[in-house]
Amino acid sequence: MNFAKMHGLGNDFIVIENLNLDNIDYSSLAVKVCDRHFGVGADGILVVEKSDIADIRMNIINSDGSIAEMCGNGIRCFSKYIFEKNIVKKDIIKIETLAGVMVAELNVKDDVVKAIKIDMGTPKIDDINIIYKSKENNLNYKIKIEEREFDASTILMGVPHTVVYVDELDEKEIIKFGPQIENMAIYPHKTNVNFVEVVSRDKIKVKTWERGAGLTLACGTGSCASVVCSYLLNKTENKVEVELFGGKLLIEYLNDKVFMEGPAEFICEGKILL
Repeated sequence: MNFAKMHGLGNDFIVIENLNLDNIDYSSLAVKVCDRHFGVGADGILVVEKSDIADIRMNIINSDGSIAEMCGNGIRCFSKYIFEKNIVKKDIIKIETLAGVMVAELNVKDDVVKAIKIDMGTPKIDDINIIYKSKENNLNYKIKIEEREFDASTILMGVPHTVVYVDELDEKEIIKFGPQIENMAIYPHKTNVNFVEVVSRDKIKVKTWERGAGLTLACGTGSCASVVCSYLLNKTENKVEVELFGGKLLIEYLNDKVFMEGPAEFICEGKILL
């Protein structure tokens, strides 16, 4: 099975094609090939499939074998892959995901995709009982773990995201508290945890503990959720530069829709023998 390894700001993926819709156990495959010692190593796999409702379909499987409805960095890598591999040769591509049909706008120069702007759709802010079981306001509540208390917000950005505000990002604290918050009982399907440091009205820093993957260098949907929550809480403007481990994204929340713009890169290509 041929593959390409790609990354979006350090959030890395193994991309495989299954345009014939062969019966493949993606979960088992993901666990094997995403292992950084015994496999290729990645945060997840992206599967290219045919779609009946869009130009193409993207399936996302996390490194632990769980299914992800949507991934912001993944969809940028996916968009670059299908364009440069001549699968869908359009500047504007409709991509079917489990979170709905997403639209990718490609910035192409000399047949190479330089940047990708994704219409991430409308975040679900109200009536999110399926991902948040608490009587407290999901946009403004407190989480208490051990000696720490955090201001938090939870919305659905294709996948559940909890935004936790801190004065300064501390990786040790993220590794300590991230998995505890992810698995709290108020999140029946677990949650992605975004630790946010507000730098100014138009800039934030974000580090994400990703559900099913752990600490990541970048999370696109997490960046989107962080900007939406920060804007709704009047911490920032609606157009914000998001600084991540692996680089920067530009996120805009406009007319109830979220737009994400950033790069994607090929790392290598090869054949999976597992």
